[in-house]
Amino acid sequence: MARPTIRGIRLRLALALLLVVAGALGVVYLIVVPSLEDELVSAKLDQLEEDAKSVAPGLTTNVERAQEFAEFASSVVQARVVIYTVVADRLFIQADSSTTSSLDVERDPVAMRAAATGRLQRDTLERDERRYAEVALVEDQTGSVILLSDSLSDPLSSVHFVKRQLLVAGLIGLLFAAVVGYAAAAMHARRIGRLERAAERIAAGRLDDPVVDTGNDELGQLAGAFERMRVRLQNLDRARSEFIANASHELRTPLFSLGGFLELMADEELDEKTRREFLETMREQVDRLAKLATDLLDLSRLDAGRMRVEHEPVDLGEIARTVAEEFRVLAEQREHPVEVAVEGRPIARADELRMLQVCRALLDNALVHTPAGTRVTLRARADREHAYLEVQDEGPGVPAVHAPHVFDRFYRAEGGVASGSGLGLAIARELASMMDGEVVLDSRPGRTVVRVVLGAAPTSVAAPEAPAPVFT
Repeated sequence: MARPTIRGIRLRLALALLLVVAGALGVVYLIVVPSLEDELVSAKLDQLEEDAKSVAPGLTTNVERAQEFAEFASSVVQARVVIYTVVADRLFIQADSSTTSSLDVERDPVAMRAAATGRLQRDTLERDERRYAEVALVEDQTGSVILLSDSLSDPLSSVHFVKRQLLVAGLIGLLFAAVVGYAAAAMHARRIGRLERAAERIAAGRLDDPVVDTGNDELGQLAGAFERMRVRLQNLDRARSEFIANASHELRTPLFSLGGFLELMADEELDEKTRREFLETMREQVDRLAKLATDLLDLSRLDAGRMRVEHEPVDLGEIARTVAEEFRVLAEQREHPVEVAVEGRPIARADELRMLQVCRALLDNALVHTPAGTRVTLRARADREHAYLEVQDEGPGVPAVHAPHVFDRFYRAEGGVASGSGLGLAIARELASMMDGEVVLDSRPGRTVVRVVLGAAPTSVAAPEAPAPVFT
């Protein structure tokens, strides 16, 4: 179905160009030829008028020799000169420079109008299938009417020549436009064909070949859009594959661990202490599976756009205190001193439950990836425009090579503590983004800060003097 479409486009583009050229030539023909003809006729009439005015005074002294005068005047002005005598409002030919019959000008309408009005008259008319320019005026002394008549064959022949040249040039132009138009249309059709094939490759899932078009026109822009779409789809496909592989690995590890412990408990005679240790380890793996399932569910909701967040005043200081209390036992087990520092009343526009989730992810990350004995501080503060929730530790910091990727899904630095799913920070960043905020990392040896930046709530809607309870 693609080839007939391309051929159709090629033909339509060529016909469109042909119609444009034909229309332009037609407009030129309709404007140039009539205007040229009018200019030539008008110039001829102007010349005859000037000649009539110049020869009219000579009739006064040559009235008795009107025929000789007419012939002489005709030779001077190179036009036919006819002299009429007016009797009782009728015209009678007194002299005619023409050597043929004077019947054709016996009742000449231009001369009759001049006699009737007493003013100069000028016009064109046809006689014997030929067109003439005529000027007539009344000689003041004698009252005779002088008519100058000249053929328009020479000026009109120039117009006919221009017409023929325009027609020939038009035909050549149309032929040239047809050839060039079809060639240009074929070139555009080939480009469209390449884009079509690229779209078919992308639709079929073959995302390795780039979409290339060097043009800087609309087709080039369309090709650029296709290329951006291909890159995004390629990245999404790669992310999907990595997501499936990482999720499978994260699920397989605790499942294999659980299976191994179950086999040991079924096949071995275990003492009570060992059995309790196995059960505790199995419970940790189940918790790990539950957390991974929750994180995957949150990610699927985020990707599908089904997760909703509120934008209400939230006391970040109370968030920090609540989460620090939740992690107190875990922090003591891992020998991490956890402190809470609240400056003023940091009230942010956020979702309370999601901020608890973000704070838990950041604090858990700090406890897991720092050595035992490392101090961790939860700090909440605000300025006029923003509210901040920070998790700061005094650990060795994040290496510069890993810093740009700490918020990527499933990312864990090699050689680090391989605990957790690698999803907590990614979810925290996306939740902060949904609350019109961001999560930024500032790390160097001895001081690492993960900072959540949110919009500050207006003072008029800030929390009352006594902090509201935070629900967990």
